Amino acid sequence: MVSFPPCKINLGLHIIRKRPDGYHDLETCFYPVPWTDILEIIPADSLAFTSSGLAIPGREDDNLCLKAYHLLQHDFDLRPVKIHLHKIIPMGAGLGGGSADGAHTVRLLNNLFQLNLSAEKMMAYTAQLGSDCSFFIQDKPLLGTGRGEVLQPLALSLKGKYMVIAKPDVHVSTAEAYAGVTPALPALPLHEALTQPLHAWKNVVHNDFETSVFQKYPVIALLKETLYRQGAVYASMSGSGAAVFGIFDKEVPVTLPDGYASWRGILP
Repeated sequence: MVSFPPCKINLGLHIIRKRPDGYHDLETCFYPVPWTDILEIIPADSLAFTSSGLAIPGREDDNLCLKAYHLLQHDFDLRPVKIHLHKIIPMGAGLGGGSADGAHTVRLLNNLFQLNLSAEKMMAYTAQLGSDCSFFIQDKPLLGTGRGEVLQPLALSLKGKYMVIAKPDVHVSTAEAYAGVTPALPALPLHEALTQPLHAWKNVVHNDFETSVFQKYPVIALLKETLYRQGAVYASMSGSGAAVFGIFDKEVPVTLPDGYASWRGILP
């Protein structure tokens, strides 16, 4: 079985308060974008994980695909499988590629072994893998609150808009991004800000990570400015960076610096 885990962008991201458990309460809109990895899972004689494409840093046992398998194996008598991940979505970008891979592993295993898990049950499993993993169980925009794992439907569509996503060759750690933010209630709740026309988002839809991240990594701020100069109606850093996206009313020939990982296309 083959799946194509997509990335996500964050339309607005407010860090509201520090929680007693060390995490932060936030609000954001997760929006799926078809810049995808390729994930294949087939029955095998023994459990195996292989990868191609972009090199995946860290220990293999820490990969969310394997963690997802072991998570389900704890409750179900799963046969061994071979998991192959062709990695395309850049890492350290704020695009949730690894989270998507873990969530789609749960989805594929559910289908492969006919576990009959509901979307809600799969989301309960994926919430154990990471704060934004549960979003990737559903293929639609969702408002995320809590740590990002409390998800609600959001009537929002960018269908037909042209999007460009680019990532400079820098890595922003989530920990350092949070360290530079002072939590606060937003002037306007995000779900209300997103009801404004797209051309008004520049003034009302904000990512709280940008201020401190832009100070430390001016190249990311410059990328956002570049997208606006080339006609973006709205541009923002996604998550804690380092990727930046621009939304355009129509397809335009956007020029990016050499060496940037990028995707561009019409949103479905």
